[in-house]
Amino acid sequence: MRPGAPNSSYGGYLGHPTGMNMPGLIRGARVLLFVMGGVQLTVGVLVAGLLAGVVANDGGSIADAVAIVSVLLGLGALSITLGTKFATGGGGVRVTTIVYASLMIVACLGSLGLGDGFGLIFTGGPVIGLACGGIILALMVTAQASAWFNRPR
Repeated sequence: MRPGAPNSSYGGYLGHPTGMNMPGLIRGARVLLFVMGGVQLTVGVLVAGLLAGVVANDGGSIADAVAIVSVLLGLGALSITLGTKFATGGGGVRVTTIVYASLMIVACLGSLGLGDGFGLIFTGGPVIGLACGGIILALMVTAQASAWFNRPR
């Protein structure tokens, strides 16, 4: 238990913020990041298996397969890392999450416009990615998010 927390054996100093809880909107964005990260990692593993079969049967380029799988797994890891940093991170975590959600929206809109599978990189499909990216972006630009990530630690 941290010093100054409710039910602790000793209190903090006067004026020290004790026991600030993460706002519900921020927890919602955090959950979406975890879900998206899990989907991205799962899709990355499935695509790796699919591309391994394609490369083995058709003699395709292994460099392209490795690049696609690396991007999927990297974005999944980034999503989960951002979600875990919400509890302790500062403004940099918030800005990175905003940029990540914005890039997700742009990629999914491009995927919808072009009709290709580029939105698959961010989540299971462009519509799901667009919805998740929009929700995360909307939650990260609120006053509650600003207050949470700018709080004293």
